[in-house]
Amino acid sequence: MNRLATSLQPGRAPRAKRAALGLAATALALTALPATAVSAQAAASDPLARYHHQHLTWKSCLLGPDDATGKELEQAGARCADVTVPLDYAAPGGPTITVAVSRIRATDTAHRVGPLLLNGGGPGGQTIGDPPWVHKAMKDVGRRYDVVGMDPRFVGRSTPLDCHWPTGSAFRGAGGDRAGFDRIATFSEDLARRCRTHAGDVLPYATTRNTARDMDVIRAALGERRISYLGYSYGSYLGQVYATMFSGRTDRVVLDGVIDPHRYGPRLLRGVGAANRHALEGWASWAAARDTTYGLGRTRGAVLATVDRVQAAAARTPLRLGAYRVDEHMAPIVLFNGLSQDNDSAYGDFAQGIQDMRRAADGQRVTPSPWLAGVLEFELTGAESQYGSVQTSILCGDAAAPHDPEVYWRDVQRARTQDPLFGPVTNNLNPCAFWDRPRERPTTVRGDLPALLVNATGDPRTSYEGATAVHRKWHSSRLVTLRGADQHAVYGVYGSRCADDTVNAYLATGRLPATDITCRARGPQDTFSAPGAVPSP
Repeated sequence: MNRLATSLQPGRAPRAKRAALGLAATALALTALPATAVSAQAAASDPLARYHHQHLTWKSCLLGPDDATGKELEQAGARCADVTVPLDYAAPGGPTITVAVSRIRATDTAHRVGPLLLNGGGPGGQTIGDPPWVHKAMKDVGRRYDVVGMDPRFVGRSTPLDCHWPTGSAFRGAGGDRAGFDRIATFSEDLARRCRTHAGDVLPYATTRNTARDMDVIRAALGERRISYLGYSYGSYLGQVYATMFSGRTDRVVLDGVIDPHRYGPRLLRGVGAANRHALEGWASWAAARDTTYGLGRTRGAVLATVDRVQAAAARTPLRLGAYRVDEHMAPIVLFNGLSQDNDSAYGDFAQGIQDMRRAADGQRVTPSPWLAGVLEFELTGAESQYGSVQTSILCGDAAAPHDPEVYWRDVQRARTQDPLFGPVTNNLNPCAFWDRPRERPTTVRGDLPALLVNATGDPRTSYEGATAVHRKWHSSRLVTLRGADQHAVYGVYGSRCADDTVNAYLATGRLPATDITCRARGPQDTFSAPGAVPSP
C-alpha cells in the first residue's frame, strides 16, 4: 500500500522511482509458456491445464542492494516466484505474461489453513511487498497461513505496461472556468493517445476480470483447492469479482475499504466529495489546535480560509515550489492526496505541505517538504508513469465511460455549487472519455458471500455507504465499523485493537462474528459493541 491517495488504496508517498519500461520490454515478455508434463486428456478438459500445473521456481526476492522491498521480504523469510499466465484468456495458446508473487510460508503446519492472497488496492498498486506487515498484523494466526503477495498483471515486478506519461496520475481538477476544463480535456485525450501508441497491443487485457483469472491460476499453481483473501479498497472489488467468477474457490474473505460494485468504474471518485470535505474539516481542527507549530489558523474556520486562499492564489498564478508549479488543476489534487490517513504523522505532513503552499502564495521561495515533494514528483513528472498507466487502463478497460465531454462539464458545474474545492475533482473527466470500449461487460457480482467487511465511517476514498450497500446485499456477511475516523484502510493500518482482533479471530476460526461490530477511534475509545443490525449509512 504505497501509492498516493488519488488511487483507491491507502495513501502514502511512492517508493523510490523505478526505471520506465516501454513497449519493447513488454513485447519481450509476451512469450510462449514452455511445454509441461500435462496429459493430453487433462489439456482437452482444461484449456488452462499447462498454466494450472506449472512448476513455480521460488527464489530470493532481493533484486539488488537498493531493493528496499526485497530486503523487507528477505528479512521476513519470504520467497518470490513468477507465475506464467495467458495474455488473452480467450486464446490460452497465444502470448503469455508473468505475474510476480511473494510468499511467507506457514510455520504451524499442523494447523495450516492455506494461502491468504493479498491485494492492497489501486488499481495498479503493488502488493508483492505486503506479506511482511500483514503477517505481523495477523499476530499468532499468521503462522497458520501462507501469506501471498501479488503484483497484478502489468504492475511492478510483473510484465509491465507503461504509456510513457508525464505524470503518475490521470486525476486533475477541472479548474474554475470552461477554458480550464478544456485544458484538462486536451490533457486527458493526450494521455489516452500515449497509451494507444505505447501499449495498444496489451491495453484490452488490463482488466479486473483478467486479474481475477490470474488469481485462479495462482491458486492452482500453488496446488490449492481454495484460497483465503484479504483485499483493501480497489482490492475489495477485485475480491468480489473473483468470488463471483470462481464461486466455491474462496475460504475466508476479508474486504477492507469496501467498494459498492454498482458504483465502480471510470468515474469511481464520484460521491466521495462529502467524505473528503469532512476529512478536510477534521484535519483543520487538528491543525488549529497546533497553530503554534504550523501557523495555519487558530480555529477550524481560519485554517479552512488558509486552504481557500492557497487555492485562489494557485488559480491566479501557479505557485512556485522548488522545481514544480502548482496551478488551479493541481492544487486541489494536492489537498485530495493529503486526506486518507487519520493519524498525527499524516496530518503533520499535510500541514507542512499547506504551510509550504501558503508561503509560495505569499511570494516566498519555497523548497517543498518531503511529503509535498513526493506528491509533486508523482503528479508532475513521469517517475511513476507505469502506475498511472496501469490504473487508468484497468478503470477504462473494466467499464465504459461517457465519451461526450459535455456530460462531465455539466456534472462539474452542478458539483461546484455544492463543493467548489472537491466537486470539480471528483466529477471531472479523465482519459477513459477517450478510450476504446471494453471488450467484456462488467461482472455482475454474486448475490451473497459470507465475508467480513471492514470500513471507517469517514473513509475519504471508499465511502462507508459502499460497505453498507454490499452488506445489505450479502446477508451472510458481517460488517466491522470503525466509527469516528476519517481513515482509508483499517486492519493492520489504523491501529484499532478492536478491528484487528475481530479480523484475526475470523481468520483463526473461519467463523464470522455473531453480529456486526462497531469499533471506536483509537485511544481510550478503542472499544467495541455489537449492535446486532446493519449500521445506517
